[in-house]
Amino acid sequence: MKKTWSTLGFNKPMHNACFAWVLFEQYVVTNQVEPDLLRAAFTMLSEVENDVKKSNRDETYMKILSSMLVVMQNWAEKKLLNYHEYFNRGTIGGIDNLLPLGILSTKILAECRRIETEEGKKADVKVSDSSGNRIDHYIRSSMKNAFARINDNVKNATMGGRGEAYENLLQLAKETEDLAAQERELFSPILKKWHTTAGSIAAVTLHQCYGEVLKQHLAGTKMLNSEIVGVLQRAAKLEKVLVQMVVEDFDECGNGGKVIVREMMPYEVDTVTIRLLGQWIDERLKKGKKLLLSAKKTETWNPKSKTELYAHSAVELMALIKETVNDFFEIPVGVTEDLILDLAEGLEKIIEEYIIFVASCGSKQNYLPALPPLTRCNQDSMFSRFWKRASPCGVRVEDMHQLMTTKYQHPSPSTSIGTQCLYVRLNTLHYLITHIHSLDKTLAVSPRVLSRSRLSSCKQNVTSFSYFEQANQSIQSACEHVSEVAAYRLIFLDSSLVFYESLYAGSVTSSRLRPTVRILKENLTVLTTILTDQAQALAMKEVMKASFEAFLMVLLAGVPSRIFNRSDYEMIEEDFDSLKRVFCGIPEDVIQKEAEKAEGVISLIGQSTEQLIEDFSIVTCETSGIGFIGIGQKLPMPPTTGRWNRSDPNTILRVLCHRNDRTANLFLKKSFQLAKRNL
Repeated sequence: MKKTWSTLGFNKPMHNACFAWVLFEQYVVTNQVEPDLLRAAFTMLSEVENDVKKSNRDETYMKILSSMLVVMQNWAEKKLLNYHEYFNRGTIGGIDNLLPLGILSTKILAECRRIETEEGKKADVKVSDSSGNRIDHYIRSSMKNAFARINDNVKNATMGGRGEAYENLLQLAKETEDLAAQERELFSPILKKWHTTAGSIAAVTLHQCYGEVLKQHLAGTKMLNSEIVGVLQRAAKLEKVLVQMVVEDFDECGNGGKVIVREMMPYEVDTVTIRLLGQWIDERLKKGKKLLLSAKKTETWNPKSKTELYAHSAVELMALIKETVNDFFEIPVGVTEDLILDLAEGLEKIIEEYIIFVASCGSKQNYLPALPPLTRCNQDSMFSRFWKRASPCGVRVEDMHQLMTTKYQHPSPSTSIGTQCLYVRLNTLHYLITHIHSLDKTLAVSPRVLSRSRLSSCKQNVTSFSYFEQANQSIQSACEHVSEVAAYRLIFLDSSLVFYESLYAGSVTSSRLRPTVRILKENLTVLTTILTDQAQALAMKEVMKASFEAFLMVLLAGVPSRIFNRSDYEMIEEDFDSLKRVFCGIPEDVIQKEAEKAEGVISLIGQSTEQLIEDFSIVTCETSGIGFIGIGQKLPMPPTTGRWNRSDPNTILRVLCHRNDRTANLFLKKSFQLAKRNL
């Protein structure tokens, strides 16, 4: 054969190159069924590699060789860059023969390009001569192509709905895991001969591919649900499998493995889950705030039904909150205590805002009558006595008041619609108490909470921990406020005609408390009919306090129609005892504590005018800080505090203003120049 080289114009390098080409071409045209031809072509390429390194290189030879190598490289890399499509379990041996040829042809071609560059001829293509780099490139390319195919197949198998997108991701994760298993079993053992981190490269590439798809899907996801949780959990499982593939390569690849691991950006499933769960909480809280805003615009405080005497808005709000808590724990993820506290805090703010709305019903000051100016009685004046003598058959002042109050002797129950609405508000607050307790229990005992360290710490500091502690405190304050407002409305507005306006009008004997007691009992029956059992005790106590307040105002601020004599004391005391008996359902010690102030004021009516004046002078000097009154000095006018008690100088002064005798009249005129009362 060598004898023909000179005839053909060949030399050994040219022969080696052409022979390698013939072997390669023969392998291709015979349908690649003779692996020996490919191995022989590789052997000849090894000779070509040595020839290229020699200095006496012919230009024609280099052109022919480069063209030949480009074809061989393109053919080999077409398969190697997509080896998952061209090789399977039955043909896996082919890759073991193809890899050496592809890598060597690339290496020789790189050397040819380098030579051309040195000789001033720029190469059209830059080719790396690193076999490791080429293997890395083959693995990444083939893995990406294989992943793209299974992704397309999964998409084509469904219609692409939102629910099907979740199924697609689950199926894609499964097939990605199968692809990783195939890589580890079939291809990695061969590829590791050329690149020790072949398995890690494949795992990292698949991890990145699935991560991109997962990221795109989650980008349009704002709330967490069971489908998304399933996808995230499946992604976490896939990630664990791929990480294990990388770990298995660590012993063989050394520092190279660490470099590969840095490319593996974690899916951060837990972080994503927490973020989406936080967004889910925010979205549910927005619904609660929207419902609260609607309630503020539409709530009328009419009972939901005859058996459910509380606001409809409270039922809707607590139903939404209960649904939120139940749905929260239905999400199949381990919930951290911080998330529980975040959810509870958000719900508590909504509940507290609703409590403020329920308690926004004014104050007792809206119903208290204005205090009339202080005046002095004048019924025993000389003019009054002259009028009585001149008109022996005329109508007495007492008779006039008797006629005025006759229409109040047989009044009807007087619980207004507005007061009944306040009762509905009070029932609503107690409805909240019951459901908040249930919510507290649900949050505290859920088995899905991963850790309760902070909760345990809280329990060590307080006797009973509650997620809604602030709301519970707000409800208690709101119950007290609404009960107080309802009581003062009932007594000072609804019952004003039979209580503050008519009791003792004209004289004590002509307008006793009995009609007022009867109406009060009937109104309390209405109260117990509307209010729930839990709300009745506090409401009844507040009605008692308001009644005692009204009784005192009759005695101390009942001008101009009230005048009292010392002899009225026993009747007034008897009436007050009757008033206390109306509230017999309240514990005796509670009644006595609230009645103590009123009884002290009533006792002043039984004192002589002289004693009242003396007590008033002493107390006024003590409270004003002047010590004693000198010659020519006058007592200062005590301020009106509204806190009636027998030691208050303003209270004693008001008793004197209502005292129907000459001594009191002269004292008030001399000390304070009080005007006469217009009767």
